[in-house]
Amino acid sequence: MATPDPRTLEALGLAQIPREHSLSYPGAWPKESGLLDGDRLLPLSRLVYEDRVPVLAVGSNACPAQLRHKMAQSGVSGTIPLVKARVGGIGVGVSAHVSLMGYVSASPFHAPGAVGELFLTWLDEAQLAVVDASEGVPEATGAYDRAWLPSPSSGVRIELDSGEFLPGAYVYVNRHGVLHDGAGVPRAHPGERPLLASLLAGSARLRELFGDTPEEFCARARLDAELCARGTRLFAEEGLTTASGLERYAKTGPSS
Repeated sequence: MATPDPRTLEALGLAQIPREHSLSYPGAWPKESGLLDGDRLLPLSRLVYEDRVPVLAVGSNACPAQLRHKMAQSGVSGTIPLVKARVGGIGVGVSAHVSLMGYVSASPFHAPGAVGELFLTWLDEAQLAVVDASEGVPEATGAYDRAWLPSPSSGVRIELDSGEFLPGAYVYVNRHGVLHDGAGVPRAHPGERPLLASLLAGSARLRELFGDTPEEFCARARLDAELCARGTRLFAEEGLTTASGLERYAKTGPSS
């Protein structure tokens, strides 16, 4: 009998796809850097890829199963380096919009003094186009802009395990802003179930639209564009949104 491959996403506990299991958002992230190769996560030979584009993942784009799913759906290569980095100046907040996938996703915000670990996805041209499309970047009605954050002028610092600092990276910035904590400060994304429970408890109008529980919210929102749009407008109408502080970097690139 063949020995099971310990590097499969299933064996590593990384196989669940948030797009198919909304309450699992943002999905399971790897414990360390690795090369996503289809259904496996392999060791990396290097941390920087000059022929690819660095994109910081603050939500499910750091989940190997989500990336694999997006690429497979589009017929694009699923070989993607995921590099853990120490990132300063970025917080992981809550998007001020309801996703068609049935969840309220994560979105970055400017957070001077904050330091945390995020993953860099190094994407080739075709993979970048797939992720852009999944975030609604090419469409005027989409939720996100892809923004280039130059380091250190943007206040963001990206340090690899090697000690090398990157000159910058892309990140997806929500066009609707982010949700705040009641005092105007962007709130952190705690995971989908506690987030939805908190949002529903705090808004009778949101409960009218999406039900009383996180399960009901996800089921009603999923693939209902009109309802998701109403939920997004409600965030703004109830004064729950604030700017991310990263809007000025939207639609820019390394040479801009």
